[in-house]
Amino acid sequence: MYYKIYFSDKPLFLCDHSNAEIHHYARHDDAVFIDEFSPPAVNSMIHEMRQEKVHAGIFVHSPLEELRKAFWKKFILIRAGGGLVQNEKGEVLFIFRRGKWDLPKGKLDEGETLEECAVREVREETGLKDVRLDGPLLVTWHTYDDSGKHILKETHWFRMKTKSDESLLPQQEEQITELRWVEKKDIDPLLANTFPSIVDVIKAGVAK
Repeated sequence: MYYKIYFSDKPLFLCDHSNAEIHHYARHDDAVFIDEFSPPAVNSMIHEMRQEKVHAGIFVHSPLEELRKAFWKKFILIRAGGGLVQNEKGEVLFIFRRGKWDLPKGKLDEGETLEECAVREVREETGLKDVRLDGPLLVTWHTYDDSGKHILKETHWFRMKTKSDESLLPQQEEQITELRWVEKKDIDPLLANTFPSIVDVIKAGVAK
């Protein structure tokens, strides 16, 4: 197991051992590798991940949970839910927001479960009414700064089903300007203009 946290478009892997994906990044000269656990080492890795020259980070430590807790303490955690929505044709519903292709998602409200949050956000952002949960997919993490605060956003993604004849209505308040059903064979061009975490969701949820 490992945690992959995106700093902008750069992945930081928190792991207790390497695998093929991590090894791919480790081979690059501009990847940062740390295997000595300490508070200064954690701070150093976060600092390095914010440097433009750094391509990726790999922090190896066991037990992994100890490493995760040390990193989580450095951020304000925000939880969210989102959906990979497919119709009976196997098409995937994409949204176009602020110049990038994305998937519907949003922050968890007080008193909600993550499943309720994900379904609500999909309905609000797409106008869909008949949305059915089809099980959990994966969790993604990314960081950003907001008014001087360091945020770690944890998004729980779910598979969802609906019908292609459902009416679509983009939520303009969220700056969504287009909704599009996309066939599997036509997805790759959209992934050139999206976030790396969305690429991970598509890879996990859409069979080639």
